Amino acid sequence: MIAIVPAREEHLDGWAALRHALWDEVSQSEHRAEAEEQLAETDRLLNLVAVQGGEVVGFAEGSLRHDYVNGCETSPVVFLEGIFVSEAARGQGLARRLCDAVADWGRSRECTEFASDALADNPDSHAFHLAAGFAETERVVYFRREIRPCLSPSSMSPASAAPRRTPPTRPSWTRSTM
Repeated sequence: MIAIVPAREEHLDGWAALRHALWDEVSQSEHRAEAEEQLAETDRLLNLVAVQGGEVVGFAEGSLRHDYVNGCETSPVVFLEGIFVSEAARGQGLARRLCDAVADWGRSRECTEFASDALADNPDSHAFHLAAGFAETERVVYFRREIRPCLSPSSMSPASAAPRRTPPTRPSWTRSTM
């Protein structure tokens, strides 16, 4: 039997390993540190793990978003930040159960919309979302342009620009896999 429970400190290593399997842009230790921080934000974040025989075999992370959420008309919106089920535990409806538990949490906080996103090149995630009852609302291409800081109007020459900064890591909500 696979139990879905709120993540606790004892789940951090297994949860971090699955987060790393989903989002491999950062190390497993960085995922563990981020997950540990998330445990303290129980008003805004929901962190669920699926446990079988003491092993974490899946997780779902949800949040309450009060800012604009693409395709939604209300606020707050419950948002599926990430979901992942280990290969061995797939095909048993576990991802759907995790997703439903996040929806229930949002409903208990008076949300009337449940949103998520997926990278454009992740058809497995698209299929999961549709199967879980989500409807595609829009596709967006994000653009970015770097601008250099300006201390004064006379310091606008490229030679006086600040050194380039290291880009931040991708937000954890950019991808999900069943």
